Amino acid sequence: MIAIKGLSKVFKTDRNKIQAVDDLTLSIREGEIFGVIGYSGAGKSTFVRLLNRLEEPTSGHVMINNQEVTALNTKELRLARRDIGMIFQHFNLLWSRTVRENIAFPLEIAGMGTEEREQRVNELMGLVGLADRDNAYPSELSGGQKQRVGIARALANNPKVLLCDEATSALDPETTNSILDLLVDINEKLGLTIIIITHEMNVIHKICNTVAVMEKGAIVEQGNVLDVFMRPEQPITKKFVQQIMKEDNAEDGIYELLETYETGEILQLHFVDETANQALISQLAKAFPVDINILQGKITQTKSGAYGTLFIQVEGEEAEINRVITYIKEETSVKVEVISHVQ
Repeated sequence: MIAIKGLSKVFKTDRNKIQAVDDLTLSIREGEIFGVIGYSGAGKSTFVRLLNRLEEPTSGHVMINNQEVTALNTKELRLARRDIGMIFQHFNLLWSRTVRENIAFPLEIAGMGTEEREQRVNELMGLVGLADRDNAYPSELSGGQKQRVGIARALANNPKVLLCDEATSALDPETTNSILDLLVDINEKLGLTIIIITHEMNVIHKICNTVAVMEKGAIVEQGNVLDVFMRPEQPITKKFVQQIMKEDNAEDGIYELLETYETGEILQLHFVDETANQALISQLAKAFPVDINILQGKITQTKSGAYGTLFIQVEGEEAEINRVITYIKEETSVKVEVISHVQ
């Protein structure tokens, strides 16, 4: 487990002080994929660099695996960093070394013998899907391949924690998805705790268990990814959720629906987790003498489950429509909201 308490970082200039991280306290469970999201300047990259003391904190404490990283001397810190791998946005590879030599570099620093080192490098190249590129140089690799080298190198010393600082920001969407799939695979196979720093909500919803939203150096919202998707509280969190759900104009869309459909009842259904897979519309159409039109909707998958919203028009006798609404409320776990009675 990672425990962070009162962590702060102040950068001093000749004229003023910049509070990059402000009294940050949180806990990260062992083996989870924890996402930290924020816009540029939120302090998230500074935060992740404080965890392994690439940046020295101004105050606060960081505990990783029952060891207080913030209290270690230089020699102790060097040893502790072997348990904390890190990958970067721009790969940070050694351009004069081959793939094999890049991955082997931290093992050389650690003093591992040649035979054992070669065996470990072979394992890592297989793990990240680069077994056939061992003698290539970084200039000969695609962006995704470079990041795979960075991941393999970060895993060389069998770390317990992997820090990812905007690891997919320089990649195209398809390559991003392949790298995210690789991180999930590594998390499941090795049981690593992974901390993802990003400004992209699609990264959070695809692979993270828990998310913390940063703004002006502080955590303004935190929770299970699915819970945050369903009930974002802070304006900045709502903006990030809108990136995925594309609901920027949802309110206008509802008004358009009301203008277009002049009969029946318009309902908004909220599906969560297993309810997203229910054949609810089919069930309602068979059980009640009503007509149901699907107007618009979207279901989004998160690592914790699915979340979706569906707008439907229900036409029929008022008593039957009310029975439909009562059935959804009392007999299913789908949440229903009456948008408008348009008869």
